[in-house]
Amino acid sequence: MSSFSEWTPEDAGRLIAVPKPDDDKYSRGVLGVVTGSTAYPGAAVLGVDAALHTGVGMVRYLGDDRPTTLVLQRRPEAVTADGRVQAWLLGSGMDASLREPATADRLRAALGSGVPTVIDAGALDLIGEATGATIITPHFRELATIVGLSRDEVADDPGSAAADAAEKLGVTVLLKGHRTYVAAPDGTRLAAASAPAWLATAGAGDALGGVLGALVATHSEAIAADTSMLARLAVSASVIHGLAASRASGGGPFTVLDLVGAIPPVIATLLGR
Repeated sequence: MSSFSEWTPEDAGRLIAVPKPDDDKYSRGVLGVVTGSTAYPGAAVLGVDAALHTGVGMVRYLGDDRPTTLVLQRRPEAVTADGRVQAWLLGSGMDASLREPATADRLRAALGSGVPTVIDAGALDLIGEATGATIITPHFRELATIVGLSRDEVADDPGSAAADAAEKLGVTVLLKGHRTYVAAPDGTRLAAASAPAWLATAGAGDALGGVLGALVATHSEAIAADTSMLARLAVSASVIHGLAASRASGGGPFTVLDLVGAIPPVIATLLGR
């Protein structure tokens, strides 16, 4: 297995952007989100909710009518008009084989914008069209499909699979699992394991995308200046996500919305360290 350095909660705490007195909703970071679908609208709700709980000045959500309605019901502060963003979160809750022309147009416009981009699930087939710094967030089966391996081959050595994919694809890779592996094309290799086994539940990855999207939006300038920053933000998102899951769980089962609600106190604790 490739050599991975362990990322701690203290490390993650140092990468949380704290608003300054003169910040406004734009300077705090704007995250654009193209996720969810008529078939899987909940992914959009969870990603937007998680991003807002992690801390951004604004989330712009662009999607089909049904997920848009549900996003606004849950988070009325979300903006559903197109405009300038500092980062994009794309693909959660989408099926590439069922992609409608309007969805394809939204995804390709975001990929061509040149800003840092988080790509998940139903947008992974469009990695080659991204023009900004890019991170993908596959689970084992998705990564296996992308790089031409079997799921078992990825599961047998997930760290090496993530590292090989980063080198082959030229993007940062966050490989989801009980232990998270993050690999970047520049050789950065980071890992974290802060999540309880109860986190293996539908919607958990959608929330992780929102946490990561928020961190990327609040650090877009730093990403441009430091090739390892995207990887460090990715593993920090995993730590925050895992700690929020542990807090929501308390040793037992929980829902993803419980996890999302636990994100602010987790962040407050990390900042206190």
